[in-house]
Amino acid sequence: MQVILIQDVDNLGGANELVSVKNGYARNFLIPKKLAIEASPSNLKQLEEKLKVKKKKEDKMLAEINQVIAKLQDGALKLGAKTGTSGKIFGSVTALQLSRAIREQKGYEIDRKRIHITDEVKELGQYKASIDFGNGKSTEVEFEVAAE
Repeated sequence: MQVILIQDVDNLGGANELVSVKNGYARNFLIPKKLAIEASPSNLKQLEEKLKVKKKKEDKMLAEINQVIAKLQDGALKLGAKTGTSGKIFGSVTALQLSRAIREQKGYEIDRKRIHITDEVKELGQYKASIDFGNGKSTEVEFEVAAE
């Protein structure tokens, strides 16, 4: 019997997936527990529509991510830091400070957990950080630390 899974089921498949199972398993377990529905022609059409909508959302999200990546690579960010007389920073630059700088200078809200600064920033100068957007999309961002 073919069923469409409503939720993820261990060792069987993920949500919105069409799978073949034995009749008893479908009628006695999957359907009563609302883990699956029968694969009737109308349910198959609904599944097809759901998948189309999901694909369209993903395409829109990828286009937005590409736009953000292009904007982030368009020039270096500038961060201010308090320094001593030798040019060393009091403390260090963190992902939170970089996230705030992106929000203020580029106009995009990026979670600090997605930002990874490659080198430890303890002095003034040019540095790089990587931002992971998920879905295999990531970018490198250059930023400059200057004295306040």
